[in-house]
Amino acid sequence: EVQLVESGVGLVQPGGPLRLFCAASGFRFSVYGMGWVRQAPGKGLEWVSAIRCHGGNTYYAESMKGRFTISRDNAKNALYLQMNSLKPEDTAVYYCAKRDGAWYGYAINYWGEGTLVTVSS
Repeated sequence: EVQLVESGVGLVQPGGPLRLFCAASGFRFSVYGMGWVRQAPGKGLEWVSAIRCHGGNTYYAESMKGRFTISRDNAKNALYLQMNSLKPEDTAVYYCAKRDGAWYGYAINYWGEGTLVTVSS
């Protein structure tokens, strides 16, 4: 059974950092592309970042470039999202997502349950 479990501190002040962690299990982690998707209150889903199966290619949404860094440790079946210079508009539920293949062109076929990140003073 595929499982994606996100974790990370929920409340952070504007300008602060936060690291999200996703523990993956139930599939061969190293051969699948992974990513983070978020949903802000009252808004639709938004791609945040993605990473190729071997970690050699990454994608960031324009508003996250330079602030967020995605990484993975295939030996630990772990996905990370380092978020810096957080803004109130980054407040959202962040979901860990698994693609049905190595990189772009493959749909997301599994989601975690999400972790709420609130950026507020």
